[in-house]
Amino acid sequence: MRRPLFMLVLLAGAASASPAQAQNYPWCANFHDGAGTNCGFSTEEQCRMTVQGSGGYCDRNTQYNPPGAGSQPARKTSHKSGRKTRSHSRS
Repeated sequence: MRRPLFMLVLLAGAASASPAQAQNYPWCANFHDGAGTNCGFSTEEQCRMTVQGSGGYCDRNTQYNPPGAGSQPARKTSHKSGRKTRSHSRS
């Protein structure tokens, strides 16, 4: 009886877990020595101190989403062609 109860608790915990969030920082370090890119910097100064001496450079993270920005709801757009339509009703 203990094993099925344990499995039930384990599955319930896994089902309620929130998905992992990617790191979201505004600055990326691009390393010249082939070490790749690290987009884990809050400030440009932090980034520059990290790449100092490696021949790398810092750049803004193009994937950065500021806190609270969230995704904006899509706007409804009306597609008006400018043509007048005629109603063809026959009585």
